[in-house]
Amino acid sequence: MIKSEYLSRINRVMDYIESRLGETHTLEELASVANFSRFHFHRIFTAMTGETPFQFLTRLRIEKSANLLVNNPAITISEVAFQCGFSSLALFSRTFRQTFDASPSAWRHSGCSSGNGLKKSVSNQRKTNSNLGQTLSNDRKSGTDSSMYFCRETKTFKWRTTMKLNKSMEVKQLPKMTVAYLRHTGPYQGNEKLFQNLTEELCRWAGPRGLLAQPDMKLLVVYHDDPKVTEQDKLRLSMCLTVPGQTKVDGKIGKMEIAAGTYAVGRFEVNSQEFGEAWDWLYGTWLPQSGYQPDDGPCFEVYPEEPKEGEKIKVDICVPVKPM
Repeated sequence: MIKSEYLSRINRVMDYIESRLGETHTLEELASVANFSRFHFHRIFTAMTGETPFQFLTRLRIEKSANLLVNNPAITISEVAFQCGFSSLALFSRTFRQTFDASPSAWRHSGCSSGNGLKKSVSNQRKTNSNLGQTLSNDRKSGTDSSMYFCRETKTFKWRTTMKLNKSMEVKQLPKMTVAYLRHTGPYQGNEKLFQNLTEELCRWAGPRGLLAQPDMKLLVVYHDDPKVTEQDKLRLSMCLTVPGQTKVDGKIGKMEIAAGTYAVGRFEVNSQEFGEAWDWLYGTWLPQSGYQPDDGPCFEVYPEEPKEGEKIKVDICVPVKPM
């Protein structure tokens, strides 16, 4: 029932887009239709459908235009382009050729009811349309079934899962944290050296100030942008260290607060190439069956212990959530 609610919301967005192909849409608008946080909507939509909202919108526009070109010969190609929501004829022609490997005029002239481009489109459409149904069965096929239980010790609900990367899932209250941070802007995925350099520089600043000797010190990485939405060269992350509230910072080192609240916390053991898989599993598989939806606020990773040479990295992925 819970996963069905997620699917219902995604379907609602699809219906909304399809009924307004000629209009301009924003991510905030579509997130509002789905009743998801703008910060998390794009990731959920992509994880559950295999397409970004923009890719879905563009595909529907180009497929509608292909039908109009063949079935409505009285309207011009320019009229087809604007009727389907393209801002210019050049953009429409370029997108059409990329999709069908033919120009709009060639498509219209040949009728293209059985051309290679159409076969390619239909195949892609079937593959995409099957993603939603496939999501429902992926857990069983990949052995990632989850079961919920109540932990008497912590007085919280936890989840058992057989996913190979996952150790535990828990929804719990996290306190407000004050952190000192070193920020990076630009690509970062899979760049182990970058994360190592940021950590070392932050620790070189914190060490002489006695901040590394705190008994409850935590190392975090806060992600300010969704890498599937924001351009790579504009992505921001902050390498963080928890510090006392009165800590003074200077230079490249900043200070901010991470709000207290309810978080879904997944404990994973991963290598450097498996972080994306862990994040996608949390958003695309666990969340839709959890009874929770993402809340506003940044996601972050917490590293409970220092990685050991040759061993996988233990990381807690933390996502702010609220009940459905």
